[in-house]
Amino acid sequence: MLDRLRQFIADIAAPAEERMFDDGDYRLAAAALLIHVISLDGRPSPAEIGKLKSLLALRFELDEASADKLVAEATLAEGGAIDLYQFTRVIMRTVNEEGRLRIVEMMWELVYADDRVTEFEENVVWRAADLLGISGRDRVNLRRRVSRGRLAPDDVK
Repeated sequence: MLDRLRQFIADIAAPAEERMFDDGDYRLAAAALLIHVISLDGRPSPAEIGKLKSLLALRFELDEASADKLVAEATLAEGGAIDLYQFTRVIMRTVNEEGRLRIVEMMWELVYADDRVTEFEENVVWRAADLLGISGRDRVNLRRRVSRGRLAPDDVK
């Protein structure tokens, strides 16, 4: 019954014939995880939303309109989710380890997008990475790589 209610809400916001990304599409699942990350510390900032759209467009080779549509559909999916498992399950079925590493890297990029890292954000990346079969070592290495990439050239010694 709950699934039918979610589908009804999704159809109102984006009728089935207008949806570009179905529930089994790993891009929708990944985008929903990313939206969850930027929503943890309140309303997503313009910097986070901009970073989200640019990451989706770049990593999934989408034009701007398709990236916007993916964000809209993923926002609905994330809003109706009970936990992260429904998204990580889709990703685990369809994406190889290299792709899953890139998704965790994207999560870290969004965590750092607003220049504030909260323990809630760290925790959700840890949980999602674990569900995606990413080792703690790889998760930490991805975080270090992303955080180092944020240093200004003058800050690197």
